[in-house]
Amino acid sequence: MSRIIQKTMALPQQFLPAITAEQYLQLERASEMRHEFLDGLMYAMAGESRDHSSICFNLASEIGAQIKNGKCQGFSPNMKVRAGLGGLYAYPDLMIVCDEARFHDEQSDVLLNPTVIFEVLSPSTEKYDRGEKSRRYRTQIESLQDSVLVSQDQLRIEHHHRESDGTWTLAEVRGPEGVLSLISIESQLSLVDAYRNTKAAAT
Repeated sequence: MSRIIQKTMALPQQFLPAITAEQYLQLERASEMRHEFLDGLMYAMAGESRDHSSICFNLASEIGAQIKNGKCQGFSPNMKVRAGLGGLYAYPDLMIVCDEARFHDEQSDVLLNPTVIFEVLSPSTEKYDRGEKSRRYRTQIESLQDSVLVSQDQLRIEHHHRESDGTWTLAEVRGPEGVLSLISIESQLSLVDAYRNTKAAAT
């Protein structure tokens, strides 16, 4: 495992030999830790904070309840997604797919066609999650209709939505009165519900 960088996705200098995407999958499937893959390098994922965990649970609970009787299904943070032909493999905090789920191979642990991706931002990874990772999601996953970035320390959500002409628009939802509307999955999420039992909700 010498090619694995044992730190969070803060994107340190790429000083180790690159590996292929298939080598990453082989190593990752045998590992007890989770790692993301970017352009030939593996990055260990740090443990999540209490608020990060609470927000992820709230998102899954609220969105899951709204889609349970429809055609869409959700996937937990243990499901990987592939962006493009193998430059990025990541573990989003929540994914929703509304067509028949397609996977990288017979292991069925790398989703190819999410409709919505949620990422809860953490201080150590926010720059990367908001930047390169979000960009690759939007430009390299053809099925993606909504990319949702959820702040951890304030009631604030950034919503990237793909319009019918293929362009992306950005809207910001914030505050206790805020409601996120996701037309692609016919769902609405109040920020009060998303941030239930967190420090942000108490401020």
